[in-house]
Amino acid sequence: MAKLYFHYATMNAGKTTMLLQASYNYRESGMTTMLFVAGHYRHGDTGLISSRIGLESEAEMFRDGDDLYARIADHHEHTTVHCVFVDEAQFLEEEQVWQLARVADRLGIPVMCYGLRTDFQGNLFTGSRALLAIADDLREVRTICRCGRKATMVVRLGADGKVARQGEQVAIGKDIYVSLCRRHWEEEMGRFEADDFIGFVSP
Repeated sequence: MAKLYFHYATMNAGKTTMLLQASYNYRESGMTTMLFVAGHYRHGDTGLISSRIGLESEAEMFRDGDDLYARIADHHEHTTVHCVFVDEAQFLEEEQVWQLARVADRLGIPVMCYGLRTDFQGNLFTGSRALLAIADDLREVRTICRCGRKATMVVRLGADGKVARQGEQVAIGKDIYVSLCRRHWEEEMGRFEADDFIGFVSP
């Protein structure tokens, strides 16, 4: 039975590299994959999935209101699709997550979603919330905090190098995201007084 998978992590955990490697494995075996990436902050009609280590692949873009089930079903009717991969899955709408579930349930095509679980303020993204609720298989991609503990949260650093504690959920530009454990995220966000000396930004 085909399943809907959600691979989630913080920033810089290697999610995109895993996606591209998995898609490559399918294609190397002579199978066809269909790749999607969020188009919310991209221009044009062609998307690109790229990893920090230099791997990349062209992908279709999804935006709010797109019917992903219809797009995949139409493509599958002309060219058999063996697996669907979705990068930046946190930007999916709730209905789009259900559409992807239907791809697995009704078309028999596995769907592999990769994305963030929470934003810089510790809140679930819409797509991540829906995937955590209905995905068949949840897989955490782990990375570490500066202290060596497992990183489960992320902070946003502005152009001034300081932690942003308020603002839009998504900011594209010169902002940098850093993955932290829950303890150090709370300290950097000013929710609890720091009791060590390994902080890297000023409050």
